Amino acid sequence: MARISKTELIRLQKKFKTDARIGEEFGITRQAVHQLRKKYGIASRTAGNPERNKEMVAMRESGHSVEAIAKKFKLSIPQTYRILKETAALTAKASKKKSGKKK
Repeated sequence: MARISKTELIRLQKKFKTDARIGEEFGITRQAVHQLRKKYGIASRTAGNPERNKEMVAMRESGHSVEAIAKKFKLSIPQTYRILKETAALTAKASKKKSGKKK
């Protein structure tokens, strides 16, 4: 695996935006970059954009295709599916907490 420090990975993430692009720069796979981020405890760029993620869920619920959503937000289709799934799970979890507090 490539020798990339935590500081360097953070800098690369700001410059290249995606794990795939960072991987291309170092001749490693997107998954290897993902594993490095997990090892160093660095969140993905997509996790830090809750407004966009909520908008994506709203679009999906209103009948837009995943392909159309991915194209609008310039994301890959698998990444779009993952964001939709994770955001829906977080929303459901938040709803459970709110309903539990009312009792």
